[in-house]
Amino acid sequence: MPLSSTIRKIIHIDMDAFFASVEQRDNPQYQGKPLVVGGTPDKRGAVAAASYEARKYGIHSAMPSRLAYQKCRHLIFVPPRFEAYKAVSEQIQEVFYRYTDLVEPVSLDEAYLDVTSNKTENPSATLIAQAIKAAIREETGLTASAGVSCNKFLAKMASGINKPDGLFVILPEAAAVFVEKLPIGKFHGVGEVTAAKMQQLGIQTGADLRERSLEELVGYFGKNGHYFYGIARGIDEREVNPNRIRKSLGVETSFSEDLQDREAMLIELEKLIVMLKERLDKYDAVGFTLTLKLKYADYRQLTRSRTQTTAITDIKMIRSVALALFATVEVKQQKVRLLGLTVSNLCGEKATDNSVQLKLEV
Repeated sequence: MPLSSTIRKIIHIDMDAFFASVEQRDNPQYQGKPLVVGGTPDKRGAVAAASYEARKYGIHSAMPSRLAYQKCRHLIFVPPRFEAYKAVSEQIQEVFYRYTDLVEPVSLDEAYLDVTSNKTENPSATLIAQAIKAAIREETGLTASAGVSCNKFLAKMASGINKPDGLFVILPEAAAVFVEKLPIGKFHGVGEVTAAKMQQLGIQTGADLRERSLEELVGYFGKNGHYFYGIARGIDEREVNPNRIRKSLGVETSFSEDLQDREAMLIELEKLIVMLKERLDKYDAVGFTLTLKLKYADYRQLTRSRTQTTAITDIKMIRSVALALFATVEVKQQKVRLLGLTVSNLCGEKATDNSVQLKLEV
């Protein structure tokens, strides 16, 4: 149960295979066929999004296009069309605002809605979620999945359960049982690096996580330990905060002593790569543009960016692009006081191991 006296009614809407579904809708010849949005095999591309027909072959986001083609020889490769996706996203958000002004977009195809008090005066969050799904289907020709619960964490987890075109409700009294059976790698806000660390500590499920004290979790995971302690009990006090879609996610570090050795800079860059991946995991986001920021001791600033044709979905991709960008920077006789990495052109597509969803793009 949430700590607040009033039980909130939160809906999480997540579009189904959004990029791929838009392509299938706009191109009837693609409907019912395995399709991926991303680079082609001959250009060493990678899959950014996969239709459900493609997922039946074991194809998922971040997979090299060459391997995807080996799994399905009649796979259709389509380059991304961001303007088309943004236009559909605006249509979807118009539907949200008919019910509440408390809408928090997470990405082009994902948002939280607080309908505790709503414009239709409907006391049932489940009925509102059904109405939103029906309106999206009627007005865009696309399907969405919805999760309904008393907080953002549980609503997010619920929306992924019955995909595609799903609707799942987690009642407050069912939260503890739901969480205790959940594998730690499935927890929203627990990225790959953190999940691996938890598993090394013997934390395999929500039940295992709940056995750890707040002091232990803070000791292992810093301030994130408070969040993990709460969600292990089905508690998430974060409010739905209306805002614009996040344009970028980044991390940076200023050094207590300016760096001049390139190898020392590479060590710090690796730390930023890990931090950036965890931040992307926290927000269930990936992006197409990576920017390296470097500030010299005299406060001159330099940036280098690269935009990929496919989404930057895993730590290997982040590392590869970041190192390539760093290789273009001249630091021989200059000291560096700050390094930073930022991912922009965000979307919410992150593959899961079972290929059920592309965490933004499912």
